[in-house]
Amino acid sequence: MPLEPIGQATIKIDEHELACPIFRGSEGERAIDISKLRKETGTITYDPGFMNTGSCSSAITFIDGEKGILRYRGYDVADLAENCEFIEVAYLLTRGSLPTAEQKSRYSGLLNQHSMIHEDMREFFSHYPEHSHPMAILSAMVVSLSSFYPELGQNRHEDLDMTVTRLISKLRTIAAFSYKKSIGEPAVYPRHDFKYCENFLNMMFSSPVRKEPFTPVMVEATNKLLILHADHEQNCSASVVRAVGSSGANLYASISAGICALWGPLHGGANEHVIRMLVDIHARGTKVKEVIARAKDPRHPFRLMGFGHRVYKSYDPRARIAKELCQKVIAANNTHDPLLDIAQELEAEALADPYFQDRNLYPNVDFYTGLTYREMGIPTNMFTVMFAIGRLPGWIAQWLELKNDTETRIARPRQVYTGPNVRTVDPIENRED
Repeated sequence: MPLEPIGQATIKIDEHELACPIFRGSEGERAIDISKLRKETGTITYDPGFMNTGSCSSAITFIDGEKGILRYRGYDVADLAENCEFIEVAYLLTRGSLPTAEQKSRYSGLLNQHSMIHEDMREFFSHYPEHSHPMAILSAMVVSLSSFYPELGQNRHEDLDMTVTRLISKLRTIAAFSYKKSIGEPAVYPRHDFKYCENFLNMMFSSPVRKEPFTPVMVEATNKLLILHADHEQNCSASVVRAVGSSGANLYASISAGICALWGPLHGGANEHVIRMLVDIHARGTKVKEVIARAKDPRHPFRLMGFGHRVYKSYDPRARIAKELCQKVIAANNTHDPLLDIAQELEAEALADPYFQDRNLYPNVDFYTGLTYREMGIPTNMFTVMFAIGRLPGWIAQWLELKNDTETRIARPRQVYTGPNVRTVDPIENRED
């Protein structure tokens, strides 16, 4: 929906003067429209990382990083995590509203109906090298879905709705099959009598020699953790999904690109690195105060993973929920994880230290989610896959919104060129080393 101006800003560059409309979002945030800046003045903005640049208007997710607020379509993430199952949030993000009881039942049935993957796709898994990273398999298998489930037909709305439902359902199956491949066990098919998260956990952990692959607490934890990750505004992977989608690429290709972006250690891969850091601290017997001192030393290469966020300048609202959930899962399992002790001591030391306070470095969602997944038996290399399953509805919602936005243009950022000026090619015999 086109934004309505609430005022005007003036930009003066040399002899040029440009009037720029000012827009205001529904939560009061303001933006200056500079879309005519280069055309009128020959100048572009320089904004590495696009931290001050709005690439679109969106009705999906609202974040206030200073106040620690995260809402999906107006609902606070804590409210959703407490009162909804993941499929309800997926419905909310992709269809715009929370489902009624009847809609939820019908949607759950559709997800189960489409949870199988084409039998020929199973052959793909057998050809990946042993110990292939599940994220590599996940991205490749998602883009392969477009070959087995072709492009949209004449009834575009109905086909698109089915494509979205099919993808949300099948991603968990692909993820579970990827895990089974990595450990050399046969794939476990989805079951009609299990709900979404139960089905995933059963496909992950069920085997002829294991009687009870999951507990109610594990199901609850999976639902909540997937909800915490469901969307996060214009983050790196969501921006990639939108950028690829802006070229006209289909949903599968766009989501596959988003999975690859999520894989990076500064994005979804951070939860893996938190666990590796905690394991290393425990194995070496390093004192927490020493870890904090290294993190504060600008000359030291050590980086304290799981702290700080590009958007949040207060405590990440998802981290509070993840911490409580981690403690609940460990208590239910009646176990003791020394890594949780280290994590909680690190948090306490950091939050009491002026260095971290002054820089607004608080635990983020990655700090405790990995510990919870670890306690549930999910291996470290599957942590980012879990993130991808949770984030999928958000990516899809972003892609759908892009496709329905009349102001959509192909993503094409500018740059400030710093290379050599014009040169001519010397004959090869005249070139010097």
